Amino acid sequence: MHGSLAERIVLLAAVALLGGVVALAVGEKRAENATSALTGAPAPGGWNQAFTGSRGPAGDAQRTTCGQVLATESLGVTHPVLPCGTKLVLRHSGVLILSEVIDNVLVEPGRQLEVTERLAEMLGIEGTEAIEWRFATEATG
Repeated sequence: MHGSLAERIVLLAAVALLGGVVALAVGEKRAENATSALTGAPAPGGWNQAFTGSRGPAGDAQRTTCGQVLATESLGVTHPVLPCGTKLVLRHSGVLILSEVIDNVLVEPGRQLEVTERLAEMLGIEGTEAIEWRFATEATG
């Protein structure tokens, strides 16, 4: 047998870290060269769907896992997997809004993502509802 389980885990973690560093470097270089507007990127089969609801009113000096301090006018998305700052286009009841991931810890179980209270109002979300979302990308051409 080649190496212990601990050695394999350390090796896999190192490979994952290296991949993350390379992805960040490529993303930073693309961001430097960006000159066009953000639009919704086509997802395979169209828009993604997610059960979504408001994360509720912002607490007094409540800080997200992404380091942001929430206020009543804050606009953003909580997603348990996507990295902080990931730009998303949200669609509900004919309203399209560009937002970004600001937290990674969901408040309510059974949801796939959550939005700030102000963003829920803008999208017309009451309780937990299905909405559509896709990644935002640079417009081409």
